[in-house]
Amino acid sequence: QVQLVESGGGLVQPGGSLRLSCAASGRIFSIYDMGWYRQAPGKQRELVAAITSGGSTNYADSVKGRFTISRDNAKNTVSLQMNSLKPEDTAIYYCNAQVRPIGTSTGNYWGQGTQVTVSS
Repeated sequence: QVQLVESGGGLVQPGGSLRLSCAASGRIFSIYDMGWYRQAPGKQRELVAAITSGGSTNYADSVKGRFTISRDNAKNTVSLQMNSLKPEDTAIYYCNAQVRPIGTSTGNYWGQGTQVTVSS
């Protein structure tokens, strides 16, 4: 099947930077939209940033100008560069992708999540 594996989370001071990466693997025919979501304690999961297969991007207002999403279609990866981090960015970050596996229909896939903590 298809797996999404994230890496790059951790603890950072306010104003610092982190880069999250996500790699899709398995019997993949095609990957469409990819994105990053986050869920803070006691809150609903929210979209942080998304990118189409053609490279069009969409960001939550709260991260515009600070976060940058990118993808490498040849490697089936998506990354999130996070700069000027704030304590309110603290959350579990999840990779998401619309994937069409070989021989079956397109599905919505999630990574296991990676913790990002912004604190002094």
